[in-house]
Amino acid sequence: MPVTSHPVDTAIHQQDSVEPYYAPQYLDGFPVQEAGDTSLATIGTLPVMERPAERPALPFARSPLHDTPSMVLLLAGLLAVALSYHTGYKYIENFFHYMFSTRRRENLFEDHTVNETSIIAALIANTCIVEGFFLYFAVQLLCPWLADSLRGNVFGHIAAYCGLMVAFYAIQWLVYKVIGYTFSDKMGAKLWVDGFKASQAFLGLLLLPVLVLLMLYPTSGKLLLSIGGSLYLVARLIFIIKGIRIFYSNLTSIVYFILYLCAVEIVPVVVMTTVTIWISGILQT
Repeated sequence: MPVTSHPVDTAIHQQDSVEPYYAPQYLDGFPVQEAGDTSLATIGTLPVMERPAERPALPFARSPLHDTPSMVLLLAGLLAVALSYHTGYKYIENFFHYMFSTRRRENLFEDHTVNETSIIAALIANTCIVEGFFLYFAVQLLCPWLADSLRGNVFGHIAAYCGLMVAFYAIQWLVYKVIGYTFSDKMGAKLWVDGFKASQAFLGLLLLPVLVLLMLYPTSGKLLLSIGGSLYLVARLIFIIKGIRIFYSNLTSIVYFILYLCAVEIVPVVVMTTVTIWISGILQT
């Protein structure tokens, strides 16, 4: 008796032997029903899908937060402060004493560390590094024609700005020391220079959280740079007021004070701005 295959089994066998092939039905978009055309009566009028316009790929904008050498430099300054803290923590506790006090005789009961060189050096180095980062963002915001160069060589610019701030601090320290010994005695000069070092050291700690926010939220650069500039201005005003308290003797000294403001406080800032832009232009070439 011959064996006959069931038609359903034959259909299943033929279906399994052929690999299914799937392809989009409407490559160029859904068709639109024309007037009098009944072939798409069940679909209705459909909009045509268009391919979106292509946009050119933008290069990755590098920033100090994504630049390993720059972050190593910033963390090195913080590490130096942390390592010297156990021997110089008393100096940090006496920040306000050094910034505001003009007392020529120290209280015998006040506790000061014998050697504060390491903690002062670490704090000043941290301040110069943080200010170098601020200069990077300030130049990027105020000099847009240098933006591409800044993003292309992040660490080179930041290292140059940090070195510039170290040189600026050293020159200021030397000038204040000469002025102090010229217009006051040894104790007055020491009180004035101590106020300068303390205000600058404390400034770096205040600017650090602002810098972190600036790296995380660069779109708020104007606001955060304004905050950083305000903190710098406050630190300078504290130091200038202490100088007035030390050197003021009569009305004639006001003339010398005005000359001091112009020659030592205003002109160097203008020169620093010019030198910063000049160095940025050299690094660009």
